[in-house]
Amino acid sequence: MTIYPPSHWVTSAVLMLGLINISIVECRRHVFDASDVTYPAINCRKHTAFLTDFGGKGDGITSNTEVFRAAVKNLSQFENDGGSQLIVPPGKWLTGSFNLTSHFTLFIQSDAVVLASQDEGDYPLVEPLPSYGTGRDGPGGRFSSFIGGSNLTDVVITGDNGTIDGQGSIWWDKFHKKKLKNTRPYLIELMYSKQIQISNLTLIDSPSWFVHPVYSSDIIAQDLTIHAPVDSPNTDGINPDSCKNVKIQDVFVVSGDDCVAVKSGWDEYGIKFGMPTEQMIIRRLTCISPDSAVIALGSEMSGGIKNIRAEDITAINSESAVRIKTGPGRGGYVTDIFVDKMNLHTMKYVFWTTGAYGQHPDPGYDPKALPIVDRINYRNVVAEDVKMAGNMGGIDGDPFTGFCLSNVTIGLSAKPKTLQWNCTDVSGISSDVTPKPCDALVDKGSIECDYPSDPVPIDTVQLETCSFSTQKQIL
Repeated sequence: MTIYPPSHWVTSAVLMLGLINISIVECRRHVFDASDVTYPAINCRKHTAFLTDFGGKGDGITSNTEVFRAAVKNLSQFENDGGSQLIVPPGKWLTGSFNLTSHFTLFIQSDAVVLASQDEGDYPLVEPLPSYGTGRDGPGGRFSSFIGGSNLTDVVITGDNGTIDGQGSIWWDKFHKKKLKNTRPYLIELMYSKQIQISNLTLIDSPSWFVHPVYSSDIIAQDLTIHAPVDSPNTDGINPDSCKNVKIQDVFVVSGDDCVAVKSGWDEYGIKFGMPTEQMIIRRLTCISPDSAVIALGSEMSGGIKNIRAEDITAINSESAVRIKTGPGRGGYVTDIFVDKMNLHTMKYVFWTTGAYGQHPDPGYDPKALPIVDRINYRNVVAEDVKMAGNMGGIDGDPFTGFCLSNVTIGLSAKPKTLQWNCTDVSGISSDVTPKPCDALVDKGSIECDYPSDPVPIDTVQLETCSFSTQKQIL
């Protein structure tokens, strides 16, 4: 499928990609001879099968839904015998939703496209997430995600830059026309799972969120290219949701919504479920999202968000850098956030904090459930062509505290807003910030905001070098 991005950002994107260090190239296919393919993974597999072994047809027309499901079911017998890998060879493999199994690798070869069906009947309905209480798009349930799984251990979705195409346009149209009673499918969603790797792939045109690990831990998402039209609804790139120990690294996102959105449940349901997102590192993320954030914390954050790090972040033509989104009824907290080295180009806001975010699952939320926002650190930020430096609002009677901004240089656009800093119900400190911030961010002279030096646990995971033979298509 050919993508024609809007001309107003494609030139900047090409220029910027030359300035950042993305490791996609070094992780693509390495061919030692005519038949061996190697790739990095958290674990290697003893057993190998190809989709064609199960009757798959890669013509882009024939449905392979039952083929994928049968292949995974067959390979699940090897969960306790060294695990298995299913190879998707070059071709266009049309399929409806399917689930994965444990100790399993789905490998999508170069020039292979896993093509999502546009038939609603290929996506069985499932219950709303317990931390949300209802569907995100409507009061009903959820269409099952395109590639999913629950209660799994040791799952790898990878390739040598193969493609997963969500064919989301039909879903976007239904959403805009308010024809949906149930939430659109996510492209990849793994629930209640651990030891997850999603890497070395191109993901395009998801019906809604692209990558959604939820109630899960020990997650690596790296070397990904994620594309959706910048006007497509809710096509967030990566949304860790009530997850622990997460690494997002070397990812390029063009999106109609937030490039990375950190979440943990919605209002009274998220408060009751009580599972935070914590211990996360976001590194070398590049984002293009004219109407949304590079990194969003919330708005669904009722289980809490803490101990999040982001470093070496690049934005091109995006609405805001790191945005905190919450409001009365959310409860929960956003604390111990550390951001170091952001390079921003053509932004509406650099700093944006919203304490009046609406959107509630139902009238049952408690408006007295107020969130705690504290210890938010930003340092070493360079921005150019910016409309407004900071639009920072807390909640009346529930101020957001503990902001720290240091070594921040913001170059304004040709027609910037007259007011560069709007600070309401927030407090903190600043050092070497241009333009001069609001009085609520007290100038402390020469200081440096905190950034932890100890590694996030997921950063200590070493990937193995795995392989398969393209000529060996039997177990």
